[in-house]
Amino acid sequence: MTDHRTRFLRLALDVQALRFGDFVLKSGRNSPYFFNAGRFDSGTALAGLADCYADAIDAAGVGFDLLFGPAYKGIPLATALACEYATRGRDLPVAFNRKEAKAHGEGGTLIGAPLDGRRVLIVDDVITAGTAIREALGLIAAAGGTVAGIVIALDRQEVVDEHATPRQSAAQAVATAHAVPVIAVATLDDLLAFATQSASLSSEHARLLDYRARYGSQG
Repeated sequence: MTDHRTRFLRLALDVQALRFGDFVLKSGRNSPYFFNAGRFDSGTALAGLADCYADAIDAAGVGFDLLFGPAYKGIPLATALACEYATRGRDLPVAFNRKEAKAHGEGGTLIGAPLDGRRVLIVDDVITAGTAIREALGLIAAAGGTVAGIVIALDRQEVVDEHATPRQSAAQAVATAHAVPVIAVATLDDLLAFATQSASLSSEHARLLDYRARYGSQG
């Protein structure tokens, strides 16, 4: 694993954004782990997370001009990432959307820098069903932007429908349908590798492996 993946997983554990146990997901599946980016709830935690995002993006080599955070969790993530890039000498514009259009003031659903003519990198925590991402793609296209890629914190590498062929994760489905790269700071495969190297997590490895066998995507 590259260093940003290890740093991210350690940080996620430290702030309890990543927890192990028995969790019922929105899909109804019983998962041995749960990820909640909302637990990155301090300046220090967000700064550390943004550092991991930036390293993952730079390693992927994607070119972009603007950061876009889908409401709601994407908003602080994109903002923190813009601040991280500023410390690295790159001043990036930021934009995000409202869940509902505002009828007064400046109006509309988009806030921040204009998207027209810019290569936009969408910043979010995870892709589950892909609904929020598809909405963001539509907003960006309507505003004249071009989506350069999507970056997320954790790719669960989990199929939306285990009976579908091929067994694609939500992230893979979005990448294929819209021809855009999806960059993950870390994946379930990374978490499995990390668990084998950590004495405190070794007991979780078998349960993670079983879950991956049942619901994991291919490729």
